[in-house]
Amino acid sequence: MFKTIAILVVIAIVAVLAVAATRPDAFRVERSITIKAPPERIFARIDDFHQWASWSPYEKMDPAMRRSFSGSTSGNGATYAWDGNSKAGAGRMEIVQSSSPSKIVIKLDFTRPIEGHNLAEFTLQPQGEMTTVTWSMHGPSPYVAKLMGIFFNMDHMIGKDFEVGLANLKAVSEK
Repeated sequence: MFKTIAILVVIAIVAVLAVAATRPDAFRVERSITIKAPPERIFARIDDFHQWASWSPYEKMDPAMRRSFSGSTSGNGATYAWDGNSKAGAGRMEIVQSSSPSKIVIKLDFTRPIEGHNLAEFTLQPQGEMTTVTWSMHGPSPYVAKLMGIFFNMDHMIGKDFEVGLANLKAVSEK
């Protein structure tokens, strides 16, 4: 009986590992919202890391989080590093493309709790008095991330944060 159970456990583990190997080598999470504000007003809140405290959901994960800003005040070369509790983790962001008022690309380097190197993009498309803002993150999906993806839906987890952040951005931009 024990031998049969052990064989079934090994088969289950091998099956999970095999399924993980077939998952995509990259991921992308994306959410959009329409905001009643000109793109210039919204762009300024994203392009300056000092303003993220007013809308980013990640800023509220650890009130005691240590933050540091360097490089440019905003736009290309602006950097923001954080070191927080286990929920906030630690890492660094740098704006690598700032095309006012339509696009911002940010290089994300997470160092804790799991190392990761991704890109975040914000695109702003004006439509009359409204602006559609899209927040996306994409990057490589190494084998460990593929394995975790079997049990945790990254799009759902990160997507919720993006939805909250975009709703906050809408609230502060429409004032």
